[in-house]
Amino acid sequence: MAQARHWQKSSFSDGSDGDTCVEVAATPTTLHLRESDTPDTELTTTTAPLAHLIRALKSELA
Repeated sequence: MAQARHWQKSSFSDGSDGDTCVEVAATPTTLHLRESDTPDTELTTTTAPLAHLIRALKSELA
């Protein structure tokens, strides 16, 4: 049986109406990401590809 995920909102969310942020939930082997205004749509990944994406985005912004 699948356990319910504990979704966490970004600390950068403005908190205005509660549906304008990215949320993340972690299981032992997987990261789940979703937009709070479309919670039925999830992106699933692991830590290595997500870390690679974040590093690439940071280098583009520098």
